[in-house]
Amino acid sequence: MNAPDASSTRPYLIRALYEWCTDNGLTPYVAVAVDDTVQVPREYVKNNEIVLNISFDATSSLKLGNEFIEFKARFAGSAREIMVPISHVIAIYARENGQGMAFPMGPATQAPAGLLPAPSLPAGTPAEAPARAADEHAKIMQLVPETQPAADGGKGDDPEPPKTPPRSRPALKRIK
Repeated sequence: MNAPDASSTRPYLIRALYEWCTDNGLTPYVAVAVDDTVQVPREYVKNNEIVLNISFDATSSLKLGNEFIEFKARFAGSAREIMVPISHVIAIYARENGQGMAFPMGPATQAPAGLLPAPSLPAGTPAEAPARAADEHAKIMQLVPETQPAADGGKGDDPEPPKTPPRSRPALKRIK
């Protein structure tokens, strides 16, 4: 089998990280780029993205397939059927510690013009590169709060424990 004929690694990585989360007692979350092909409750979509809890406790009939993630979940007490194309999964991570993997936004994950910001491509990268090539360059990332104090708080040896910053939305941080 030639490399161009190989299937995408994205669904396999998603399943592996889902299994890792559940084996370690963590809650798997997926961040999804939303467009017309994604079946999610639109009232929970912000900036054309939605974060979904895909844990065993939060879903029923979960299927992590090669083309789609499908499950049923309750939103505000109402049962909803969710269907997300694998190509639209931006990241999968553990809620408790932010460890997981983010995927690049390739042509397959871009929504129609004006819905999502255009990704920044490295210099010399053709815009029409296949989505499969984007999977080859997936990076491992960790979610951390956007407002994180310096390791020593800028004070050197401080006898007081650092105060926890107010809870903020996590941001992706690349781990190399």
